[in-house]
Amino acid sequence: MNRMARDDWLFTRSGEPRGYIDTSRLRELWFHIGTACNLACPFCLEGSKPGDRRLELVKLIDVEPFIVEAVALGVEQFSFTGGEPFLARDFPAILRCASRYRPCLVLTNGTLPLLRRLDELRPLLHCPHPTSFRVSLDYPDANRHDSGRGFGAFDLAVKSLCALHAMGFKVSVARQQSANEDADVVESRFRDLFQRNGLPKDLRLVSFPDFHPPGSRVENPEITEHCMTTYHTAESRAAFMCASSRMVVKIGGRMRVYACTLVDDDPAFDLGGSLGESLKQRIMLRHHRCYSCFKHHASCSELAPIANRSAERVTCAAATS
Repeated sequence: MNRMARDDWLFTRSGEPRGYIDTSRLRELWFHIGTACNLACPFCLEGSKPGDRRLELVKLIDVEPFIVEAVALGVEQFSFTGGEPFLARDFPAILRCASRYRPCLVLTNGTLPLLRRLDELRPLLHCPHPTSFRVSLDYPDANRHDSGRGFGAFDLAVKSLCALHAMGFKVSVARQQSANEDADVVESRFRDLFQRNGLPKDLRLVSFPDFHPPGSRVENPEITEHCMTTYHTAESRAAFMCASSRMVVKIGGRMRVYACTLVDDDPAFDLGGSLGESLKQRIMLRHHRCYSCFKHHASCSELAPIANRSAERVTCAAATS
C-alpha cells in the first residue's frame, strides 16, 4: 500500500495538512510479545484474549536482530507488552538477552502466568541491566478491578507486585483513568493500598484514558499541523512516543516495525521491516488514539521526558470532527 499517496494520510477530512511527528532518534524500543492473554477484558486496547493470534507470539530468534540493531542505533531501553507476555515460552530468555544490553520494562497483568514463572525471573537480578515490571491494577478496590478482569484478578495482581518487590525488582502500576475523576483522591487510595501491602507509598502510577478496542471508529477531532504548532512546542512534540520510540510486532509470520504501541491495528502505521527504515518516515497523527496523546498527554513509556506543558488539557479549535 502506497500510504503516502493517500489523501487521508496527509490531510484531514476538511483538507487541512495533518499534524505529524518526525522521529529524531530511537530512545525506546517496544516488543509486542503477542495478543494471546489468559484474560479477556472487554476494554482491552489490543482485543487480547485466550488463544488470540491477531499479533503472533514471538520467539527469541525473532527479536534478537532488532535488539542488535537498536543497540547500534543508541537505544536506551527495551520495553515489552502484550497480551500477557508470560504466555510466551521464550519470554524469560528474551528478557535475559535484552537485559545484557539495556534496561528493560515489562507490562503484565500480574496474574497466574507471571506468578508461575517467578523463579525464571531470578537470574535477571544478576544481569548487567535492571528489569522492571508494570502491573495492571485498574482501580484501588478489588470489586471494580475484578468486574473487568475476572474474580480474584485484583488479589493476584497485588500478590505479584509484592513478590516482585520482595525479590528486588522495581515495580510500577498501570491504572485506568475515569472521566471526570478526582485524580488526587484516586491516587491517594492507591497510596493507601500500597502502604497496607508493604509496598513503597510513592510507587509510580501510570494513568491511561480509554483507548477503545482495536478497529474502533472513534470520532475525535482531527489533529492538524496548525494544532501541533499552536498548542505544542518543540519540547512537547518531542514527548510524543513516536518521536523517540518504535514497536516491533509479528504479523503473518513476519516481524514488522510500527510507529508506537497504540496503532498496531492500522496497517498504515507499518513502517517496514527494520528500525533504520522506520526512523526515516514521518508519522502522521491520523489514528484516533493519537488524539489521546495530543489531549491527555498519554504515554505508555516510563522513559519519555515530561514536557513543560500546562496542566490544563489542550484543545484545538481548528480541529474538525
